[in-house]
Amino acid sequence: MSGAQCCENPPAPNSGSGNGKVEEFGGLSSYISGHSDSNAAVVLISDIFGYEAPNLRKIADKVGAAGLHAVVPDFFHGDPYVSDQKPISEWLKDHEPGQGFEDAKPVIEALKSKGFTKIGAVGFCWGAKVAVDLSKYPYIQAAVLIHPSFVSVEDIQGVKVPLSILAAEIDHVCPPELVKQFEAALNDMPDVDSFMKVFAGCSHGWSVRYNDEDEEAVKSAEEAHKDMLDWFVKYLK
Repeated sequence: MSGAQCCENPPAPNSGSGNGKVEEFGGLSSYISGHSDSNAAVVLISDIFGYEAPNLRKIADKVGAAGLHAVVPDFFHGDPYVSDQKPISEWLKDHEPGQGFEDAKPVIEALKSKGFTKIGAVGFCWGAKVAVDLSKYPYIQAAVLIHPSFVSVEDIQGVKVPLSILAAEIDHVCPPELVKQFEAALNDMPDVDSFMKVFAGCSHGWSVRYNDEDEEAVKSAEEAHKDMLDWFVKYLK
């Protein structure tokens, strides 16, 4: 992973946050929020700081409030990244996105077994690679990538479902130049609907690691959340 931005602004630990509940789902401890009687669900795939991040759970609650069922699995099995414990390069050896992709499959199967016929995935940073890999197969019906990491142009070229990419202007991990390459690849795929936005003045992680007391940061994050929700409402409801 290039750049230190992925490791900046870790969330304050607060596993009790959110309006939902934590239970085992698809073999993983998961935060669940929203409507179980809906036919549409969204899997939220965290950044390196894991599924307990308070802002991530707030986003899941927003998904639920939009009439969808939200599931935030613990893809790190109780071992999210903690900056003072080991270097990010060492942590990633035990938490490759490829394993997240494999762990996501039973979660999606569990959703299908409960009657959810339309499933979306949103990935933040590390999670974006998992979401884009799911998009290459009929596991899901729509995807959103937010300040992605590890995603290549080749990944984008393999996407088979409607894809939205929300990126930051100030991002060494996924710079605007790479986003333009993503956009060009999607423009060459007329059968795949896409939406692209680069958030001016924002840095990597802005959508989920914002400071609640920073009015501008909250405004930019909420704009990204609305774009994400609009995409899923369009394709899942």
